[in-house]
Amino acid sequence: MPSVLDWVNTPLCVVDGIFAQNSSSPEWERKVVEYFKEKLKVNDAQSWVPSLNDVPLHYLKPNSLVKFRCMVQDMFDPEFFMGVYETVDPATNSKVLRCGKYKDVTDCGQVDFSSRNAVTSERQTFYCVPIPGESQWVKESYACSSQARVVPSTSYAPNRHKRSYEEDDEMETQTEQQKELNSGPQDVESHRNVDSKRLETEAPSQNASPSRCSSELDLNFPLPGERGPACLVKVYEEWDGFKLNDMLEVFGILSVDPALSLVADDKEASSLLDPAVCMETVEEQRAHSPPASLVPRIHMLYALPLQHNNPLLPSAVSEDKGAFLNGVLSELSSVRAELLSFFTHIFLGDSLAAEYLILHLISTVYARRDVLPLGKFALNVSGCPHSSPYTEQLYQIIQQLVPSSYRICMSLHNMNNQRMVPRKDYTANRLVSGTLQLASNTSLFLDETQLEQGQLDTTGVRNITALGNLISWQKVDYDFNYHQMEFPCNINVLVTSEGRSLLPCDCQVHLQPTLTPPNLEEYLKTVLQAQLPSQLNKYRVYLTVVRSLDYSISEQLTKAVEEDFVEMRKDDPQSVNAEDLHRMLIVARLLSLSYGQTNLSSDNWVKAKQMEMMRVSRTQQQKCLNGNEP
Repeated sequence: MPSVLDWVNTPLCVVDGIFAQNSSSPEWERKVVEYFKEKLKVNDAQSWVPSLNDVPLHYLKPNSLVKFRCMVQDMFDPEFFMGVYETVDPATNSKVLRCGKYKDVTDCGQVDFSSRNAVTSERQTFYCVPIPGESQWVKESYACSSQARVVPSTSYAPNRHKRSYEEDDEMETQTEQQKELNSGPQDVESHRNVDSKRLETEAPSQNASPSRCSSELDLNFPLPGERGPACLVKVYEEWDGFKLNDMLEVFGILSVDPALSLVADDKEASSLLDPAVCMETVEEQRAHSPPASLVPRIHMLYALPLQHNNPLLPSAVSEDKGAFLNGVLSELSSVRAELLSFFTHIFLGDSLAAEYLILHLISTVYARRDVLPLGKFALNVSGCPHSSPYTEQLYQIIQQLVPSSYRICMSLHNMNNQRMVPRKDYTANRLVSGTLQLASNTSLFLDETQLEQGQLDTTGVRNITALGNLISWQKVDYDFNYHQMEFPCNINVLVTSEGRSLLPCDCQVHLQPTLTPPNLEEYLKTVLQAQLPSQLNKYRVYLTVVRSLDYSISEQLTKAVEEDFVEMRKDDPQSVNAEDLHRMLIVARLLSLSYGQTNLSSDNWVKAKQMEMMRVSRTQQQKCLNGNEP
């Protein structure tokens, strides 16, 4: 590893150098991007670049190369900037052509705005947030693999002792939360400007408290309690190739110039803005130009679309990816057996429920046929105890295995008060996020055991409808006031309930425990603690790799399945219908993939049928016992 990485520390010098050599050619912009791409391919150089996800902003050097693992939360209107401009030396009257790309402000000299050599260019701005619901083990793994060496930036650092995110959070948020709880709405409003200025000058911890982030500082995170920076990402090329809610790893040049904070901070200055001239409201100015110390700018050189955010798998550009996957594939069957045993203990000896949980966790939408999403497998685990913290602990265990997840406690209060569906704020011209604005392959855990008697209001009905549409069609209808805009998604939904779920799940399996531990909470903690870190890592890799495998059914087996279906309907045509066959085929597909097999075999088809028969029989028995079960 080189002792001095000039292209990481001073990337604008590289850009200016390439521009100076090739300014007469339109190819200079392509050469800049290719230069950094090639540099980042060598010897795992990506790990040398500091990440905004795990390095506090005041430790990063302004105008240095950084990366950011994020989700596109909003897309602003395109903006114009001076791509090429000319500066004049007042003393000598000499002129120099300069590059304005990857910058927010001109760096030197007096700009000649009447120059014929000036070029006005266009760029797009994305509002990006850390991947919602990203698990702690994912964040820690990414941070540990980083080789970036950073020190507090003298040009930006506050005059106080620097602390890590966690230290800042522990020492500051409790007192601030207490102050807000003890103050009324007017007090909070009166302190808002003071807090914003203090946070900017003191280079804040990005681990600000959830309440402050979502309301006082309004970082627009989709999930309550989220931590980390939000960024304005300036995109210069091919921005049409990006979509809302895409997961990206952005590589770009950090910009935290104090001049960017003037409009957001200065109420008096912003009140003087003439809407007829600037065509923007004050609210829009503040939403689109937040303080750079709180929402830094990243001028994108390029971005890697992320199919997943599992740090235990090599990146798409890694040379050893093929060898790694071959090694994993050879161990899939043994890892599956260990995971099945683990889940069986979690489900108190119920191996059938454990089988279905594995199938659920590896499911993903692999295609869409008209409006029908293919591959989804929303699972309802019924028979969960209401009086114990079983469902909460089950979620915490799943959280240890998947890269991103979120639990919604479906209490009456949450259903009536939580904002799940994103909506468009036309005054600020931005998309206000909701809890269903999630990245692809997020595990959404819906806890129905917390339901109680009461009346759903308009918001509650809207939220239940949104959850139903998400499960059935893998889409969320964002609220644009005058119309709904449909956004497809790919979210794994697991519903835990006492009886059958009120939501339209693809499959219901009723728990039949064979173990009755005297202390359920201690039992589950012991089961989890018995898993070595190396075993947990195997499970994490397994679930991600298996989900990405291709799958097919041979013509011969397709014909055999059709004949089998006819035979099953001979004795009792009402026992098996087309919907049952469709579910069996989904179970057979996921079962095959869970063993690392990309083609359906006769054995797996037979096992899928047996699993479905056991599951349906168990569900029917439960209906008979309950009598009033729907």
